[in-house]
Amino acid sequence: MRALARPTAIAFAGFCSFLNLYAPQSLLPLLTRQYAAGAVEVSHLISATTLAVALIAPFTGAAADMLGRKRIITAAMFALLIPSVMLAFANGLDEMVFWRFVQGLLLPPVFAVTVAYIGDELAPAEATSMAGIYMSASCFGGFFGRFLTGVLAEPFGLRGAFLGLTFFTLVSAVAVLVLLPKEKNFVPSHGLSSSFGHMLRHLTNPVLLATFAVGFAVLFNFVALFTYISFYLAAPPFNLSTASLGTIFVVYLAGVIFTPLTGRWIRILGRRHLTLIALGGWLVGLALTLSGSLTVIIAGLTLAAGCGFICQTAATSYVAISAQFARSSAVGLYVTTYYIGGSAGAILPGYAWNLAGWPGALAVIAAMLGVIAAMVEIFWRQKPQAAST
Repeated sequence: MRALARPTAIAFAGFCSFLNLYAPQSLLPLLTRQYAAGAVEVSHLISATTLAVALIAPFTGAAADMLGRKRIITAAMFALLIPSVMLAFANGLDEMVFWRFVQGLLLPPVFAVTVAYIGDELAPAEATSMAGIYMSASCFGGFFGRFLTGVLAEPFGLRGAFLGLTFFTLVSAVAVLVLLPKEKNFVPSHGLSSSFGHMLRHLTNPVLLATFAVGFAVLFNFVALFTYISFYLAAPPFNLSTASLGTIFVVYLAGVIFTPLTGRWIRILGRRHLTLIALGGWLVGLALTLSGSLTVIIAGLTLAAGCGFICQTAATSYVAISAQFARSSAVGLYVTTYYIGGSAGAILPGYAWNLAGWPGALAVIAAMLGVIAAMVEIFWRQKPQAAST
């Protein structure tokens, strides 16, 4: 049982974070009708959260480098219950956006510090495998949050949907509190100035900087794809209901299958080669969504999701390995750029959507795949820098 405690706790941490992060995506077409709002306007429910994550992540890393890992993770998970409940009782779209922003402020202490915990407590090979477990749980949480809100919204309304999320957030917080072992290898930094000094030193590491850029583009594409596919499938000729849109996100479960295998594939193919192959598969998946067949579209989304999670796992684990000191600070910087990418992905493709519909949004996503490929091809050839403390 003790051997299972740590991976189970890490899985609950990943599940909880992504349970909440993108949960409103299946509700966006419903919200456009309920509040007579446009696609870009309701997408602020996603971009507000990702922007808050980006803003707070570096400070989260600095605080965790001083205070420790488990303490920060569990406190944030219980605090997350407050905005989760308030969303259920919000009056109007603006109030919902506010509480989504507050939610975003509390998510980096969960997932960024969990990744740092993995890097601190485990050897590199084991850390990559544990990151795969974390990402698998994140994939399932991302699916389940969207699925749960979509299924609950029709019979119970928005309030029932958000209260359902609150219940699973509470279960996750209790599980992490009970099961996650306290860190043993954590070395606290000496004050905020020391932590921010470490962050500045991370910015001189070209491999880390390239990995931050990869993270930006990966989440840009994930958010863009799964935000605007909801509008596409809610419109003619598909006319999917809110519950059906929630079910579509079952494609996220491809990540549950692929991410535990990513560590093994990296050892066989190499991180750079595997990521480039996954990018090719992601592009094929995007092309399939242009089909007029819902079955083919779902197959394309499944392929895109699976390949996207391979890229995400490769990049996330690479940060923990590449940063030779103050890993929370490095992960905090990665999370900042990652979620700035998510905020941009929620908004910018909306203008392409307004001009050219789904093909316009896909063109933007495909261009970002090119950015990822360039960063990986050029910079992931280099070995991570070993920095002195």
